[in-house]
Amino acid sequence: MLLLLAAATACSSGEATQNGKTELTIATFNEFGYEDLLKEYEAAHPDVKLTQRKTGQGAPHHQNLFTKLGAGSGLADIEAVEEGYLSQVMDKAGQFNDLKEIGPNVDNRWLKWKTDAATTKDGKLIGYGTDIGPLAMCYRKDLFEKAGLPSDPEAVKALFATWDSYFAAGDQFIAKSGGVAWFDSASQVFNAMHNQHEVGYFDKSDKLVVETNPAIKADWTAVTNAVAKGQSAKLVAWSNEWNSGFKAGAFATKTCPSWMLGVIEAQAGAENKGKWAVTEAFPNGGGNWGGSYLTVPKQGKNAKKAAEVAAWLTAPEQQIKAFKAKGTFPSQVQALKDPALLEQTNAYFGDIKAGSLFAAQAQKVAAAQYKGPKDGQIQENVFSPALQSVEQGKSADEGWKTAVAEAQKVAK
Repeated sequence: MLLLLAAATACSSGEATQNGKTELTIATFNEFGYEDLLKEYEAAHPDVKLTQRKTGQGAPHHQNLFTKLGAGSGLADIEAVEEGYLSQVMDKAGQFNDLKEIGPNVDNRWLKWKTDAATTKDGKLIGYGTDIGPLAMCYRKDLFEKAGLPSDPEAVKALFATWDSYFAAGDQFIAKSGGVAWFDSASQVFNAMHNQHEVGYFDKSDKLVVETNPAIKADWTAVTNAVAKGQSAKLVAWSNEWNSGFKAGAFATKTCPSWMLGVIEAQAGAENKGKWAVTEAFPNGGGNWGGSYLTVPKQGKNAKKAAEVAAWLTAPEQQIKAFKAKGTFPSQVQALKDPALLEQTNAYFGDIKAGSLFAAQAQKVAAAQYKGPKDGQIQENVFSPALQSVEQGKSADEGWKTAVAEAQKVAK
């Protein structure tokens, strides 16, 4: 689910009964596609009453989650967690039920990397996977053609084979683009590159490795070199200027998780229909950006029934229904083979079979990256601002020094 800003809701935990029914609460954010599914579950289980506490967006939902974890009470029986906050939840895994212990047998339901990310070092499963955001590359066909680059989705795959080929194509594009940038922002590209590594900003013993992991510096150098060559539009993601950049054709390529198709269509508008395309390729293989989990906090008094509801909601059949309702891309192995997903097309992107394309991309993700408890904070509050400072004129070396120093402060 997208990490945007809006107001939060809180809800109480614990078992309650009304007219002989067990009452359970489920706290979600943004759009999970559960409205009709909750009614369906109640119809099949007349002894259960489900109440959804739905926050408009992600950040305040998680702020409420961590506040209630600290207080020791007040959480819903089922709490949704977005993958960007998962490392913080895993750091507090003792406050969540082991779903392997209290839930039904759901072995091999999900892509392995999806389950691995929510599994503790001692083997406890903290969350059932909901959606994912497999990565492909979106690009402007018309801008490619004007710059003399191939524009067919098959022909452009070679440009997006590796990060080296991606930035090399950016140099070719900039030479003939007439001022149009190659990508939207340095941080959007850097984050995608970084998330492909085995570990994030911390190693598996939770030691900060920003200075000692050469892959992080290599990514930084590659992206800031591209910035120096004029490849970045220097737009802050989710800002008004970034939104307007889609409509204005300010950049030619976009790192593109499955849910980004809807963002591009909404921001680029009807006048750009058919100009944007998406290809079944992503530099250096696969990647994932986004997706969530359903957890069962120990604060609840009827954890077993809550786990049954969470398991049902994340079954392949229900995830296909959620996909049809809100476009949440499923993480379940069987759902990724469902014709309802594979035959789904996107008219805005030239009637391409987007469901099949992103299902294939999901299979390319090699493993879940290990993220330390403050990994997300470093990405959002340290590296993104540091990269923006380079786009605004600070030298790459100074930006790197700032990022290292700020990461060390966060990690303390």
